[in-house]
Amino acid sequence: MDIRLLHPSDIPHVQQTNITNLPENYFCKYYLYHALSWPQLSYVAVDVSRPKKTPYDAPKIVGYVLAKMEEDPADGIQHGHITSLSVMRTHRRLGLAEKLMRQSQKAMYETYNGVYVSLHVRVSNVAALALYKDTLGFKVIGTEAKYYADGEDAFSMRMDLEHLKQEALDEESDEEDSMGKDEGAAVGSEGKAGEGEVKKDAGEPKRKVRVGRQLGVGELVERNESAK
Repeated sequence: MDIRLLHPSDIPHVQQTNITNLPENYFCKYYLYHALSWPQLSYVAVDVSRPKKTPYDAPKIVGYVLAKMEEDPADGIQHGHITSLSVMRTHRRLGLAEKLMRQSQKAMYETYNGVYVSLHVRVSNVAALALYKDTLGFKVIGTEAKYYADGEDAFSMRMDLEHLKQEALDEESDEEDSMGKDEGAAVGSEGKAGEGEVKKDAGEPKRKVRVGRQLGVGELVERNESAK
């Protein structure tokens, strides 16, 4: 299974996934608006278990997350929003929804310095609530009456992205630690010296030698002339 960024060419297949699984459907231009305005935030899950028969075969998209940054946040805080999330029934219980969400959240923080991410979910959607609350760590901050077109209420949920800052710092610290360590062993005559061989220059007095870069250009020319 491949989790990658949403490409504009994926939109018809993403729309089909949406129509198959969710009652909230969108026009293609709405997906395109997300893909062009915030190209780093929306992802698709592609089933690559069966190789393409021809280069022109469409990717088998089995899940997606459509996300954006709030353009005019009411609270004045830069944050992201999950517009839509869906995984085909044939590919559920594989952790795809969680992977899609975490990838999008990471991009919100790294690309746009998002402070938190918000979303809405139907009050009757028990499975989605379990994913958001128990797996991802979202919290319900309120209920919006008749949020959906059919009149159903929605829970307004939110999750802070502060933990991603700490994760980024930990990764930088690990990289610095690994760069400071010399994991290589001595090679050649240096490596053999510890195996019983004596270095040829052991005990010999060291003397300084002048190299080409320390000599002036004139001195080098004169030496070359005298050598003829």
